[in-house]
Amino acid sequence: MAKLSKKQLASLQKKLARRPKPAWDQAGPAVREEIMSLGEDYKEFLDQAKTERMAVQAVAKMARRAGFKTPGSKTAGRKLLVPYKDKVIALAVLGRRKPSAGLRIIGAHSDAPRLDLKMHPLYEDQELAFLKTHYYGGIKKYQWLARPLAIHGVICRADGQTVQVHLGDDPADPVFTLLDLLPHLSRKSQGQKKVSVAFEAERMNLLLAGLPVDSDQKGEKVKLAVLQYLNRKYGVVEADLISAELEIVPAGPARDVGLDRCMVGGYGQDDRACCFSAVRAILGVKNPAVTCVSLLVDKEEIGSDGSTGAKSRFLEQLTATLLEAAGEKASYLNVTRALAETRAISADVNAAFDPDFPEVHEKRNAAYLGYGVTLTKYTGSGGKYGASDANPEYLAWLRKVWDRAKVPWQAAGMGKIDEGGGGTIAKLLAVYGMEIVDAGPALFNMHSPFEISHKADIHATVKAFEAFFAAGLK
Repeated sequence: MAKLSKKQLASLQKKLARRPKPAWDQAGPAVREEIMSLGEDYKEFLDQAKTERMAVQAVAKMARRAGFKTPGSKTAGRKLLVPYKDKVIALAVLGRRKPSAGLRIIGAHSDAPRLDLKMHPLYEDQELAFLKTHYYGGIKKYQWLARPLAIHGVICRADGQTVQVHLGDDPADPVFTLLDLLPHLSRKSQGQKKVSVAFEAERMNLLLAGLPVDSDQKGEKVKLAVLQYLNRKYGVVEADLISAELEIVPAGPARDVGLDRCMVGGYGQDDRACCFSAVRAILGVKNPAVTCVSLLVDKEEIGSDGSTGAKSRFLEQLTATLLEAAGEKASYLNVTRALAETRAISADVNAAFDPDFPEVHEKRNAAYLGYGVTLTKYTGSGGKYGASDANPEYLAWLRKVWDRAKVPWQAAGMGKIDEGGGGTIAKLLAVYGMEIVDAGPALFNMHSPFEISHKADIHATVKAFEAFFAAGLK
């Protein structure tokens, strides 16, 4: 075989090899402006979507502005908005082909790791009022201590009224916090223990107030002052806290990260980065070949159980609703046939290669921040346990779709094989027989109160989802 010249070698590499490069490098001046502009919209969404209920409200507002209507209304057209229990929402655009022949679904989850309240949360100790918490999802407990926190959620009163609570994110609001030991006194209590046991969940109590009601009588006067405040502001009593859903989340807005402002730092980007991208993608869909759906579900961080998780039957109900809206019979056969013929993306984030901890990554198969949307063929842990492993025929089709649309993308797993792992909603949708694969941006600091994404990756994810919706039948 003749020896290749430098030019021939470069030509052969370009033709045969794949070398991902940063999404920013692939963008011209106009696209770079678009990336930075989209980043501003993304930060605004994160600020509006601190909980799953708030995310659903923000998405519904965006959808209604774009002309989406609830099914069954007199003015409902082909752009449909389907909310469910205030914590799940689906946006759909009916296609030219009947829904029974299959859908295009992008499914993301709007919940994020946080602190919830126990059923009897309020107590007083040493003339201070606290709230007992119970962490939700996989967190490093120490990351939540000694930092400003906000309270968002609802209190459902016995009289049937539901009141909204939002405290800590308005600049005029007070904030709350969890106490931590000073280093001078923590050597034995924390420093000589494993991280997993040094920070105890039962000590994660929210500091709430410190002034008592004005009285000479003995008693829990600070707790009573808190109850008095809650009663005056929200009309609630202590028993109403049993039927409350109040979530403790990091206080403050999402921020630009870096001198060049190319990154976004903020809470809840797993998985609201994908919620934002899925919604932005479907808002621009017009007259698609296939019925397109952006679906945001709850409870993924704790196994997708419950009536609002991906294990619920909401997807079947939604499919039946779409069949009826398109004039088809919502029979069991049509519903199951539509789902079996569906092509879907489980929109979820991946872990970006961290140069300070390279030992947990397999660098040849890691996701890199700024390299575009990440395609993850399978998830799970160890020997692919708990995984949804996408079919190669489907991956080939999706690659072609993205390459034709010039979407910056990379393919990656998450960490070394025996370092751990994780799961998504992909396996829960795959049981219907649909083709599905995971895709989304890579993050630093995943599951922390301050996750970091690259604006070019958010842009690439939106473009990838738009291309998926716009693709033809073959």
